[in-house]
Amino acid sequence: MPDYEFENALREKGYKSICGVDEAGRGPLAGNVVAGAVIIPEGLIIEGLDDSKKLSEKKRERLYDIITEKTIWAVAWASPAEIDEYNILGATMLAMKRAIEALPQKADFALIDGNRAKGFEIPVETVVKGDSRSCSIAAASIIAKVTRDRQCLELDKKYPEYGFAIHKGYPTKAHMDAVIRLGACPEHRKSFLSFVERAKKDEK
Repeated sequence: MPDYEFENALREKGYKSICGVDEAGRGPLAGNVVAGAVIIPEGLIIEGLDDSKKLSEKKRERLYDIITEKTIWAVAWASPAEIDEYNILGATMLAMKRAIEALPQKADFALIDGNRAKGFEIPVETVVKGDSRSCSIAAASIIAKVTRDRQCLELDKKYPEYGFAIHKGYPTKAHMDAVIRLGACPEHRKSFLSFVERAKKDEK
């Protein structure tokens, strides 16, 4: 379970406004890559925080409400076009940078999930599996995941034939079959669709 070990160590070094940062949506074929940034006020304990992927949708939604009510937070994203332009890593960093910059209180340090970080204007520390180790990163993972899932529900209303409400844009067989059959919609990441050409070759 995540705790405040990283945050407390940074406070001992003099940092006062520490945000956790995480993303959702690096793997899907469509939609934005979304980043959350969360500063948990010192002394606040949020019961049940964990990596968003380990939580049920109901628990994520409940924690989302608590996080958005009691912490300092922001969410931002990079579009499918930006993913195609900058690649998924570059677009993820862009979304994270935007989330940090959107915080209503300026952060002086960022704890970032994963092992890569570039282009940030404040000091950062990467934390592998950070959403399972740092409460701030876990909170950010919930903000990002819930936001992206809600965006996928909106995509499903706009493009119901692809099933976004079910697979949330991930490359399930049903989703890939729909793209092969119907072609891509404007929200698909063109750089993620190489399987379409392979399927066409296999048909010949």
